Amino acid sequence: MSPPEIEPFSDAHLDDAARLLAARHERHRAVEPRLPSDLDLRPLVDELWTKEGRSGAVGVRDARVTSYLIGTPKDEAEWGLNVWIELTGHAAEEPEDVRDLYAHAAAGWISDGRRSHYVFVPASERELVDAWFRLGFGAQQAHGIIDVPDSEWPDAVREAEEADVDALVALAPALNVHQQQSPVFSSPRRWTDDDVRASIVEDLERDDIATLVVERDGRIVGNFVVCPVELSSMHSGLARPPGASYLAFAVTDPGARGSGAGVALTEASFAWARAHGYETMVTDWRVTNLLASRFWPRRGFRPTFLRLHRFVS
Repeated sequence: MSPPEIEPFSDAHLDDAARLLAARHERHRAVEPRLPSDLDLRPLVDELWTKEGRSGAVGVRDARVTSYLIGTPKDEAEWGLNVWIELTGHAAEEPEDVRDLYAHAAAGWISDGRRSHYVFVPASERELVDAWFRLGFGAQQAHGIIDVPDSEWPDAVREAEEADVDALVALAPALNVHQQQSPVFSSPRRWTDDDVRASIVEDLERDDIATLVVERDGRIVGNFVVCPVELSSMHSGLARPPGASYLAFAVTDPGARGSGAGVALTEASFAWARAHGYETMVTDWRVTNLLASRFWPRRGFRPTFLRLHRFVS
């Protein structure tokens, strides 16, 4: 099949983009029916298109729009000069066509100095993932989903108390330190101890957030946090199952890895979610984090979206 004719995205293409996105999401829900079914996609595409700095393109065949792509920048202080193709930012009848759309749009991004590019792709769309891989993108982050199992509460796990705050503040940086190591090489988070403390105290005061801890020899060596998915900005729109819980934070002391602490905290997270009426749980992990990328699928989480990244040097 010959490449599509490429045109700049405009307001006139919003209905076509929503139609293409609806078809992509229907295919995705056939694989993951827990994903939301009652979304009005036209406003989601419109919201994306009204963001400052947005740009995009459509592919046309026989006078029909058969693919689209929209890119938007995020906070440069956190992400550098960047462009994101968000959850609602692309869809195509022919996966190969995203390569032509990207070639058109990326030329302008590079001219503006925006060399760091991100895209979210449904993990079940293997041909679409492959098309992005063949543009030089690599997998960076995964979203995962699970039907919450009926788990027993492990004896070693309890909910945190006010007296645990100092220990939790001391443990929290272990995740950031691990993410900076090979092969993740993530940028260090700019959180101070005061920021971490304030977040922990706030969570402990809420009945809808579970701060779970596991102890070994009287010392806290692991901490998971579970909350409603509505508190997650990452799991939004197409990636926000209705009535889901969110495993928002997970850290274990390096010395306790392999001891079963993480498994116990996972079982407690499931038990807490079940007790609070949740049937679905979502989480996310760095694909380049060897521990996390093996741990979460082994617990039963199925990838729903992949975040891919390319830096044009």
